[in-house]
Amino acid sequence: MEVLSSAKFGTYRPMKTELRPITRWRVKCQVSSIKPATYSSRLSTDIPLHESPQALFDDYLENTSRVFEAMFPDKPRSHKLNEEEWRIQMLPINFLFLTVWPVVDMRLSCKSNGQDYPADVPLDITKVVELNMTRWELKGLDRVMEPTDFSLGVKGALYPDRRGKHTRLRGQLEMNISFVLPPVLELVPEDVRRNLANAVLTGLVENMKHKVNSSLLADYSRFKNERRLHKLSTKPEF
Repeated sequence: MEVLSSAKFGTYRPMKTELRPITRWRVKCQVSSIKPATYSSRLSTDIPLHESPQALFDDYLENTSRVFEAMFPDKPRSHKLNEEEWRIQMLPINFLFLTVWPVVDMRLSCKSNGQDYPADVPLDITKVVELNMTRWELKGLDRVMEPTDFSLGVKGALYPDRRGKHTRLRGQLEMNISFVLPPVLELVPEDVRRNLANAVLTGLVENMKHKVNSSLLADYSRFKNERRLHKLSTKPEF
């Protein structure tokens, strides 16, 4: 290295320059998953069932179209999609400032001999009707949350239980909702949200249960009467 000197400034040595690569800092952003709030309600049915030997409840359950129309008698709000599925416009769900209008596809299937029974149904039950939601759409959430932030589930089962002294109509109906809370709802205390959600769901399930029990038993009575009249009309005359 060349050294420069002078009387005035003394000795001067040039600075050694070293080029180093530029280091770029990379920051990895990870969005934390938000656990959705989940609420559910479940009710059971256990009422007397007065069967007729000429019109067993098993025979009645085999006509799933008739059973569905008895369970959901409001015809303007439902229509048939295929042999096992119907589309239903359910009553609105009100939760704090949210109001949604569920449109669900329900599958109604009749099963027997213990094959593919729901978990809560004993295998020695002769016949069971199972209700499952296969698809849903919620109207009214567009301005509040994304559709993927909300889920709805409905399932149930209904069957005659002859294991006791008298035949009973037994079943279960369960509804659950799960959603990611909008910022406004996060301000509401959890115990208040849960109590309100449970009250809303319980009211919906109880309403469905009441309609199913009353409408279904009334239609089964008509079914028994139809069988009796048919037998009388076909009775040979001597």
